[in-house]
Amino acid sequence: MTPTADQALLIFTRNPELGKCKTRLAATIGDQAALEVYKHLLRHTASQAESFQEADKFVYFTEALGTGEFWNPERFEYKLQQGSDLGEKMQNAFMEAFHAGYKRVVLIGSDLPDLDTQVLSDAFAALQSQKVVLGPASDGGYYLVGLVEVPGQIFSGKAWGGPEVLADTLSDLKGIPVSLLAEKNDVDRYEDIAHRPEFKPYITHISK
Repeated sequence: MTPTADQALLIFTRNPELGKCKTRLAATIGDQAALEVYKHLLRHTASQAESFQEADKFVYFTEALGTGEFWNPERFEYKLQQGSDLGEKMQNAFMEAFHAGYKRVVLIGSDLPDLDTQVLSDAFAALQSQKVVLGPASDGGYYLVGLVEVPGQIFSGKAWGGPEVLADTLSDLKGIPVSLLAEKNDVDRYEDIAHRPEFKPYITHISK
C-alpha cells in the first residue's frame, strides 16, 4: 500500500461463491439467483469505483484474493480482510491505510445498486471539513463510512447487520463532527430488488 494520492477508497467484498453470498436474499430466490444478483452488484461497484479517479483503490476480499474477473488489477490493489468480525476487519483496513500515509479514507461495500461516482465525490469532499462521513442505509446500518482518523471504538460492540448500527455509531461519535450523505438502500433481501428492473432477469421465477 504505497500512496499515489492523499485519498484511499477501500471496498469490502465477499468472494462470489455459490451458497456463501447474499444468504438472506438466497432464502427467497435461491442460491444460484442470489449469486447472479451479487455478481451484478460486483460489476456495478467495480465500474463506478474504477471511474472514480480521485483516490487510490483497494479491494478487500473475505476468503482469497480475486482473480481479476471483476476488479481490474491495474486499477485495484487486492487485500484480504483481517479480523474476527466486520468491525475489526474495517478498523484494521482503516488503520492500514492511515499508517500508509493516506489523509482521507472512505470504505464501502459491494452491494449498493445506487452507488455512483457522485456518492464517492461527496464523501471525500465532506472529509475536507468533517472528521467522519456516513452513508445511512434504509435498514438502519450504513453503506459508506469515511474517516480522517479512527475515532474511539466506533467499530466495536455493534450488532452488524442489525437495525441499530447507524444509531449506535452516531452515539459513539457524539461531540465529533459528522457529515451524513443521502440515505440509500443496499441489497440484503428480496424486497430490496423486487421492483428494480435491472434485477428482473435473476428473479423471474419468483411469484411474489
